[in-house]
Amino acid sequence: MSCLKGLLTSCLVLASVLSWAQAVPISIDKTKVKIPEETVKEPPQSVDTGLHYDRYLREVIDFLEKDQHFREKLHNTDMEDIKQGKLAEELDFVSHHVRSKLDELKRQEVSRLRTLIKAKQDIEGGNDIAVDHQALLKQFEYLNHMNPHTFEVEDLDRLIKSATKDLENYDKERHEEFKKYEMMKEHERREHLKTLDEDGRKKEEEHYEEMKKKHADHPKVNHPGSKDQLKEVWEEADGLDPEDFDPKTFFNLHDTNGDGFFDEQELESLFTKELEKIYDPTNEEDDMVEMEEERLRMREHVMNEVDSNKDRLVSLDEFLVATKKKEFLEPDSWETLEQNQAYTEEEMREFEEQLVRQEEDLNQKAADLQKQREDLERQQEQLNAQKIELQQAVEHMERIKTQKVPPPSEILEGNAVPESVGQDQPPVPLEHQPLPPGHQDVPPPAAQQHHDELQNQQALGQEHQNTPHENQPLPPGHNNPPEDPPLVPLDHNIVP
Repeated sequence: MSCLKGLLTSCLVLASVLSWAQAVPISIDKTKVKIPEETVKEPPQSVDTGLHYDRYLREVIDFLEKDQHFREKLHNTDMEDIKQGKLAEELDFVSHHVRSKLDELKRQEVSRLRTLIKAKQDIEGGNDIAVDHQALLKQFEYLNHMNPHTFEVEDLDRLIKSATKDLENYDKERHEEFKKYEMMKEHERREHLKTLDEDGRKKEEEHYEEMKKKHADHPKVNHPGSKDQLKEVWEEADGLDPEDFDPKTFFNLHDTNGDGFFDEQELESLFTKELEKIYDPTNEEDDMVEMEEERLRMREHVMNEVDSNKDRLVSLDEFLVATKKKEFLEPDSWETLEQNQAYTEEEMREFEEQLVRQEEDLNQKAADLQKQREDLERQQEQLNAQKIELQQAVEHMERIKTQKVPPPSEILEGNAVPESVGQDQPPVPLEHQPLPPGHQDVPPPAAQQHHDELQNQQALGQEHQNTPHENQPLPPGHNNPPEDPPLVPLDHNIVP
């Protein structure tokens, strides 16, 4: 199982500043040395691999370790055979209990991935879009998404290959991240210099050079993994006599989990004393991020020198073989980070150009967001105005309903009388109602005047009917007609 464990211990979180430094004596040769009580510490917690499926990977390996047949097969399988999938074929022979638990783990992992897909879709605002979970699950190569119910040989094969590939790329990705960190730090320093006057820039440059010199002024750093470096740990961390140094005892002292291997975390804990020569968290000139990068560089170097089968673990045999090499006894000097700049000037120039492009993109996005905000504010103002108008209309209708106020049209015509005033009084005749404002003392129209004359004539006619005929006045033009002349008799005897 050590080969699979090597997959789990191959990467550390860069943000950790302090790591477990002193060894835990698990299975030492007590006839050689006496262990001081102050060296006994609690074993460190297991290190997260940094993989997004880290928990799934750990749980699968933990249950496979419980099967005796599978565990025995591991002792006869090297890392290369594991990478080629030969170990995965042994899954068919594990116990039913282990297989059932692996099935359950896979179902939980598929459910977790589907939840992540749904959450990502909700964040991106695609609630109305149908999700093809099968298509999206293809991006997760460490399990067979076509069979979400049972853990099969293909699932173990996929898991091992994916973890191996991802972890092998970890060191490369870590170096790239650290390079970006260093370039950003230098970029910010240069930008700060641009804000200063000539005297200010001169003082800042002098201070910068002084800090570099102070950081480089430290005791000699031993070559990681060399005899001198390990003896220093033996003496200062373990509190033992350097004359009694024994490689096998040293290995057992620092194999903190007692599994017979140095994993990457156990190796890195051996370099703390060397790093303390270079870095002090209380010093302005010392960067703790650089300290962790230095620690990882040391671990990477020792792994490349000692881990002969490339399983990301150092066995006792590999360690003892390395202690007999010339590099262990007479190593070259170790070049620290300040002696090896993480980037070139060309890389720095490209990095700054990329920052300019990113800033332009961010400014454009900010301008677009500001425009969208202004549009939304205008729309909100329009909605508020419409809301106020609607409220006013509703309030007016309520007043009409409760106070029985006549509609505006009737008030303008002057024909409506509020019902709240004089409800028990008889209606006032139209001719006695007051005229609306602006209509008093206005001559009646011609049609109204003619109508009034007709009414007066009708009234006079009714009075004439009630008066005796002989006493009734004659119409105009018929008063006192002339009397007829007297009739003269004709004389028929007179002949002209």
